[in-house]
Amino acid sequence: MIDENSKFGVVGICGANGNLVARILSQRGFDVIGTDVSSKEDCRFIKSLENYDIELFFGDIPDDFFSNIDYLVPPISLSKDNEIFKKANENNVEIFTVDDVISNFNPEKPVFGITGTNGKTTSTELLKKIAYDNGISPSEHDLEGMQGNAEFIPILQSRLDGDVAILEIGTFGVPGTIKRITGNVGLKSGLITNITEDHLNDLSGFMEYANVKGEFIQSLKDNQIIVNANDPTIMGLLREFGLDDEVITFRVEGPTIGISKKECVCGEIINLSEIISGSGYYFCKCGLTTPQTDYIATNVDLINGKFDLFTPSGKIEVKMQLDGIHNVYNVSGVIIAAHEFLKLPFDKIVESIASFTGVSGRMEKVATIDGKDVIVDFAHNPAGVKTVLNAFKELYGDITTVITISSESGDQGDSEIFENVLELSKYVVPASFASQKTAKKFIDDDADFKDKIFLEKIDEEFVKEGTIGATPEEVKKGVIDALKLDCDKIIVIGEAATKFKENILEI
Repeated sequence: MIDENSKFGVVGICGANGNLVARILSQRGFDVIGTDVSSKEDCRFIKSLENYDIELFFGDIPDDFFSNIDYLVPPISLSKDNEIFKKANENNVEIFTVDDVISNFNPEKPVFGITGTNGKTTSTELLKKIAYDNGISPSEHDLEGMQGNAEFIPILQSRLDGDVAILEIGTFGVPGTIKRITGNVGLKSGLITNITEDHLNDLSGFMEYANVKGEFIQSLKDNQIIVNANDPTIMGLLREFGLDDEVITFRVEGPTIGISKKECVCGEIINLSEIISGSGYYFCKCGLTTPQTDYIATNVDLINGKFDLFTPSGKIEVKMQLDGIHNVYNVSGVIIAAHEFLKLPFDKIVESIASFTGVSGRMEKVATIDGKDVIVDFAHNPAGVKTVLNAFKELYGDITTVITISSESGDQGDSEIFENVLELSKYVVPASFASQKTAKKFIDDDADFKDKIFLEKIDEEFVKEGTIGATPEEVKKGVIDALKLDCDKIIVIGEAATKFKENILEI
């Protein structure tokens, strides 16, 4: 037990974990002092600390810091040889790690998780909006500009104040990641949107990645889970894990975009008649096939943004401001979650959906330059790119696509992304180093591609940092090059596209 009069010192208050830990402790009534080597001006998440009674120090740690605290919360990455630990020991200050925060303070609220390769962020933000519109307050990490779906962030977010926790749960393709998150948040229900290829670099193949996502399904074995039944991978994993009783299924009836191959959990390669990338109609000789479902979205009218959702209690009419059939999937899953988890009536849910305009960086128009619309989208893996560009092509016809991506699946992912862009675009402008290298290979293999690919030179000096594929200057130049081409719709895809969209406004 921790004495309620204890005082905590959090080192690294400007980092995501330090910020969340300090707020958790403060919300539970403890006195908190926060320090960081950054200046106040450079403290990335300081805005989220404004309404907290937390004493903050920037730069050097104050001389009396250790004599004024009972517990020290160090950054996870801090070496045990650091002078901070020595000073804590000299002042009889107990070390209280992030793991101690997690084990001592439980979420104490119902927790809902959303995972999948695509659609997580839109689904999460829409479900939270519905909650807010109906007087239910979800806990928020409030880390501006950070997706916050992996590592310790969802775990700590679940421990912040709120009536419920609605968590986006991601993975970098590392086995055990999702299991650790779900195991530490006490998940009561969840939604899985789809499973398509992503983060394959350090994995042996698609099914190994699928099993990483499958950790989410396993974590809800005795609880409620909502699934996209058009995805054979999800339905195959449900069968493998023996889940049935608490599974709520939905599917979309819509036009197909072609036949693709997808590995079944039994090892066979099945033909998938796709509605969106990785989801559609399927049959495998092992018996896995598109099932009858609890909910069915049909009569989809993308021009007018509406569809019918047949529920166990009857039909509801859904109006949405989101574009693309992939958002019919996202909205359908969220309607079920809002009804089954938040216990809201359908009329309140669809009313809230009708006013949802989307998430920043998802199919977001950022500028009109010389009469040409520039739209950014976070799509960064082959399936996401294919799905989003299919939606754009259906909406606009001819598009020019600027690629800012460096795939986390390496050369194979870069090649698949480029192939999808080439198929669905009138013109392609490779802005990232990875897409430039891939473009050169395509041109070398077929000179006719020169008419579609705008490639002046390859930036050999580019060094990839994290998941950002292009620099701000490369994003800006990519758009400038796209403006030279005979096409009125410019789509800029990738994490860099959304992160550096302000640079587009400089043109």
